[in-house]
Amino acid sequence: MSLKIPSADAAPAAPHPWYAHLYVQVLVAITLGVILGHFWPDIGKAFKPLGDAFIKLVKMIIAPVIFLTIVGGIAGVRDLASTGRVAAKAFGYFLTFSTLALIVGLVVANVVRPGAGLNIDPATLDVSKVSGYAEKAHETTLIGFLLGIIPESFLSGIVQGNILQTLFVAVLFGIGLVLIGERGERVAALLDDVSAAVFRVVAILMKAAPVGAFGAMAFTIGAYGVGTLANLAALVATFYLTSIFFVVVVLGLVGWACGFSVLRLLVYLKAELLLVLGTSSSESALPALITKMEAAGCPKSVVGIVVPTGYSFNLDGTNIYMTLAALFIAQATNVQLSLEQQVLLLAVAMFSSKGAAGVTGAGFVTLAATLSIVPSVPVAGMALILGVDRFMSECRSLTNFIGNAVATIVVSRWEGVLDRDALNAALRSRTS
Repeated sequence: MSLKIPSADAAPAAPHPWYAHLYVQVLVAITLGVILGHFWPDIGKAFKPLGDAFIKLVKMIIAPVIFLTIVGGIAGVRDLASTGRVAAKAFGYFLTFSTLALIVGLVVANVVRPGAGLNIDPATLDVSKVSGYAEKAHETTLIGFLLGIIPESFLSGIVQGNILQTLFVAVLFGIGLVLIGERGERVAALLDDVSAAVFRVVAILMKAAPVGAFGAMAFTIGAYGVGTLANLAALVATFYLTSIFFVVVVLGLVGWACGFSVLRLLVYLKAELLLVLGTSSSESALPALITKMEAAGCPKSVVGIVVPTGYSFNLDGTNIYMTLAALFIAQATNVQLSLEQQVLLLAVAMFSSKGAAGVTGAGFVTLAATLSIVPSVPVAGMALILGVDRFMSECRSLTNFIGNAVATIVVSRWEGVLDRDALNAALRSRTS
């Protein structure tokens, strides 16, 4: 859907009262959820269906949004070479920064050593709680993942809400429209009208975001308790600080080199970031990210390729978590890993992170897949971090979300199609 930036001559819109902004409503909802979950945990856990229902509502609309955005972008450009170039640049970016995130996690784990001194005997751990994740990890091999991109039928990916299958079909359909010329342009125009209605549905669903964030946060605090963090405070704090370092310093330098401020970008996306924090899912803000990236001067043809593929291939937060958590388990169980073993761990994590993409609880599943291939670190050690994984999941989702927003702007700039005026106007806006 094309978004129009008002001209300088247009009459300014009437300012909304502070309580009408989505980010304020979500922030209040998260606060109330934390209070309810902490003081009345049983009641807080009962609100879980609210969070689950909102996530289902968003997932319901994600596949149509991705399909219409990608098809419209490819058909609008009518240049297959340009589409291929965007995809190549996007994957080059993903590979570079995914590897960098893994290395950052590895270095921090070796310097801070959050698991040192725990002296845990793996034989004493209860592995029954993590066995399900290990089974999922074995089911998500790289070859299985690649074959899984191909849907059973043309519409099954959209019907089942599978992001990568929808992406695959949308790219093929967009190419088909370009190749049939004028008839394809008529279909693309129709789909553009359909996308306008779909994005209006997205706007309607976002009205329920505070309710979903409240339910999800009330359940998380009620079920796991803030006190759970105290047991593994060193690991949780190290992960959060490392993720903040990656966003502010690493991605900050990328933004500076490309002429924009990552901090201003965070302010621009504050409502979506709070939504991700409240629901512990970056998917909950995917449609809104597509809309806001287009409003910030990134063309639909770039947004439609970078954002959906980034959700599976550009998982900066998940990658930091994997190497950091794996070394934490090794340190806690007194397993000494050589440099060669750590490099092997990094290489395996690079592939397993793609194999577990799109799986519920992907971060934990990915870690299980990595440890099952690197026998030096006991998979049973995952039981150590199961209790706090939910809290780290929020940070993983936030970092992944920010990384994909930055990637979209960077690839747009590399393509020379970034609207600087629209970007500057968006990042300076205080009413986003």
